[in-house]
Amino acid sequence: MRVIARIHTDFPAKFGIPRQSGLVDELIGRVVFEEEYRVPEALRGLDGFSHIWLIWQFSESVREAWSPTVKPPRLGGNRRMGVFATRSPFRPNPIGLSCVRLERVEYGAPDGPALIVRGADLMDGTPVYDIKPYLPYADCHPEATDGFAGEVKFDTLRVDFPPGLLGLLPENRREAAVKLLAQDPRPGYKHGDAERRYGVAFAGFDLRFTVQGDALHVCEVVPLDRPDTEDDA
Repeated sequence: MRVIARIHTDFPAKFGIPRQSGLVDELIGRVVFEEEYRVPEALRGLDGFSHIWLIWQFSESVREAWSPTVKPPRLGGNRRMGVFATRSPFRPNPIGLSCVRLERVEYGAPDGPALIVRGADLMDGTPVYDIKPYLPYADCHPEATDGFAGEVKFDTLRVDFPPGLLGLLPENRREAAVKLLAQDPRPGYKHGDAERRYGVAFAGFDLRFTVQGDALHVCEVVPLDRPDTEDDA
């Protein structure tokens, strides 16, 4: 397997990344090819597709051993399911699969051609093994069932993001930040602690928040390069 590209996103760490691709369309990613694969002809015709599949590596979860069962966050982290019935990163082969919206192909960029995508659920620098077009006639199955994943319905949170704090973020990242937090980044097994403060690293800032009931309150926005000894995550 050869790494053909790496994706650059606003997530320097795993915590807070949406649990599936496409949940927050406003999240922007840029797929930059390794020098050997920066060949415009390899992308001929790709810009005619609205969505693409990214096949990538769980680069932060590579390990020698594996377990036949895992605890899916969607079930609160307290029930075990077969690893092949989940999308857990802890697999015999650490391979991920994401369907993202193709915004455009950048042919004129110095490190191009590059792909601008939306809705990616990947950490910054994640290695990409392959890219394939999404085909609605073959890949879309409206009659599909969702197994145990459909047992728990997650409602989005109401996000209280004070204007003074929201204004600290780049204007083109504010809507994405609000929708990202609405997805409830907390681990499923830690719900219920209204006093606990969490932090999501996003777009160069640490978004610190608390959750009470179905309301998330942003209490601090701290630049990630600022020295800080607090343990909030």
